[in-house]
Amino acid sequence: MDILIMAGQLMLSLSVLIVLHEMGHFFPARWFGTRVEKFYLFFDPWFSLFKVKKGDTEYGVGWLPLGGYVKISGMIDESFDTEQMKEPPKDYEFRAKKAWQRLIIMLGGVTVNFILGFFLYGMVLWVWGEEYLPSKNVEYGIYADSLGQELGLRDGDQILAVGDQAFDIFNERTVVREIIINNAASITVRREGQEVKLPVDEKFVDILSRHENKDKSLFMPRTPFVAAEFFPDGPAVRAGIQKEDRIIGLNGEATPYFTDFYTKIRPLKSTPVTVEVLRNDTDTLSFSLTTTENGAIGVYPYAFTKFFATERLEYTLAQAMPAGVAKGWSFLGDQVKAFGQMFKGKIKASESLGGFASIGQMFGNVWLWERFWTMTAILSLILAFMNLLPIPALDGGHVMFLLYEVISGRKPSDKFMEYATMIGFILVISLVIYANGLDIIRSWFN
Repeated sequence: MDILIMAGQLMLSLSVLIVLHEMGHFFPARWFGTRVEKFYLFFDPWFSLFKVKKGDTEYGVGWLPLGGYVKISGMIDESFDTEQMKEPPKDYEFRAKKAWQRLIIMLGGVTVNFILGFFLYGMVLWVWGEEYLPSKNVEYGIYADSLGQELGLRDGDQILAVGDQAFDIFNERTVVREIIINNAASITVRREGQEVKLPVDEKFVDILSRHENKDKSLFMPRTPFVAAEFFPDGPAVRAGIQKEDRIIGLNGEATPYFTDFYTKIRPLKSTPVTVEVLRNDTDTLSFSLTTTENGAIGVYPYAFTKFFATERLEYTLAQAMPAGVAKGWSFLGDQVKAFGQMFKGKIKASESLGGFASIGQMFGNVWLWERFWTMTAILSLILAFMNLLPIPALDGGHVMFLLYEVISGRKPSDKFMEYATMIGFILVISLVIYANGLDIIRSWFN
């Protein structure tokens, strides 16, 4: 079921993006009197799932969900229909239009995706707003996981800054982003009342960008362990521990925070233990029980929101739209910087690339509309950015040759465009196969 939910979200998101992207080519082409022979969601080699012809255009749905396309008369594209190119240009063909018109047609798809990405970011802010945890409210500091400890973080640290970026909002992804994207060379923390600057080795750009570490936690808010729920008929219930009891010790050792208790109890599998709790903030009680075979007592703690006040930003529509553009622009800037890190060799392409499985996992196994539309906004901007790359067969490749034509006054030959498009198409398909192959290999080793 989880896979179906993730796949369903991915397919719906891609369908929306592909259709709107292709409409970005379709409508300018029609405005300039250019014939559009096909408009397809997904590719249709050999056969299509559905098709209907209206006017000069065949509308359809293909069976290969690797994208979509519009087939424009008189244009060398991924269909490689070169027969029409052997005849003299006709008025309704792409090649018969002025260079600036062809440029607008080719830029239409990415323009729609850029606008859509910014718009969706804005709409998410308008509908749901933003809830966040101010770092100043995390009064007990952090619990540093193993990867965070490698960075030099310690339990109880209060993070103040990452590089030159103030850590005002408690979000571990900010630390990851600043190190990977902006080469943050230090993390400033308050430790035992003193400000300490922790140097960050360059190797962490590679370490934190590895696929194996993408879901690993660096740190989390340190919270007291207050019983919220219980495993039915678990050791804690049978021993008499009650809801709202604060667990403060294990076998005579103080465990003031949930992570203290968790790290101490995990190795004690099917083991008799003594658990100390504070009840009603006044009574200290001890309970003897035997842990489960997994090293647990069957108590679920409260989320950090029980202890730390979050804040929420609400947006009017007029405020949400520019804020959405700012968020989208910041995301695009990060993508450009990430490409720069790849070219410098600091980020490995094999670690950061992923196929449809990786993208689907980002939607999550629960259908949440806020996350769905946020992910769709992200994918829209990625689609626009990737399509603008100057690779033949992509929109950016056509734009590159059209700009050459506008500047030089010379049009590349049809034969050159045919070969260039074929090479670009092979390159793009190879990249898609490579990215999805990485997903398959990763699934084998997990």
